[in-house]
Amino acid sequence: MKMKRFMAMAIACVMAAGLVACGGSESTATTSTTGSTAGSTTAGTAEETTADLSGAVATGGSTSVEKVIGALSEAFMEANPGVDVTYDPTGSSAGVTGAADGTLDIGLSSRALKEEEISKGLKETTFALDGIAIVVNTENTATDLSLEQIAGLATGEITNWSEVGGPDAPVVLIGREAGSGTRDGFESIVGVEDKCAYEQELTSTGAVLAGVAANPNAFGYVSLASVDDNVKMVTVDGVAASEETVKDGSYKIQRPFVFATKEGEELSAQAQAFYDFALSEEAAELIAAAGAVPMV
Repeated sequence: MKMKRFMAMAIACVMAAGLVACGGSESTATTSTTGSTAGSTTAGTAEETTADLSGAVATGGSTSVEKVIGALSEAFMEANPGVDVTYDPTGSSAGVTGAADGTLDIGLSSRALKEEEISKGLKETTFALDGIAIVVNTENTATDLSLEQIAGLATGEITNWSEVGGPDAPVVLIGREAGSGTRDGFESIVGVEDKCAYEQELTSTGAVLAGVAANPNAFGYVSLASVDDNVKMVTVDGVAASEETVKDGSYKIQRPFVFATKEGEELSAQAQAFYDFALSEEAAELIAAAGAVPMV
């Protein structure tokens, strides 16, 4: 009898241990700091699963963040099929205004918020860094420009490309419209605020790229994340724009990508989850793949 009782107890212990092990394995596989499975790029929380989150998240503003916000939104919505993240590319100033007046959950800016914007009850959160690339037509022989030369080209003090290693041809500046975060960043860093001699002022990053690609004499400034093979990126003071040079500060023309939200006001559950995801380690790989520099 003692032997039978001992065997029964042993079997019961083994079965209990097996159940604990199974439960521990399931918990480990489905929970992390953002509620994503290990090694995947998903978003959420342990309390708010993909089935719990629903509704819309309205974002808008800077056109420079299009690739980054697109990658983040796609991954987040894949993990949270009940949530619809929208993006309206209206420019940084419009994004900040949208956050202030409540038409956007999260405003997107490719510049730091101004003091007067912060004084209206907004806060900024940098979710990535970006280099502002100086681009020329692929036929242009100029390869490297100093900040002083870029300023001269932008203001019209330098009127011919031959003065900076380019062809014997007039200089044409194509840039962004007033209120653009890219324009604000370029002009403030180079020191040419309200001094630029624009041939064209366009309302999107894509339009600037197309304009430079179509005109052999043109140059412009665009987000590093947006540069394509239709234009040529020149180095600045011998340094090429890249994730590494933006992160270490050696590339001089760079700016933050910013979330603008209302200070002291709670976001909706779905907007907060998207916000948290964009700042997480899981999102860093997506941000880098989109051409920007993650903060983590």
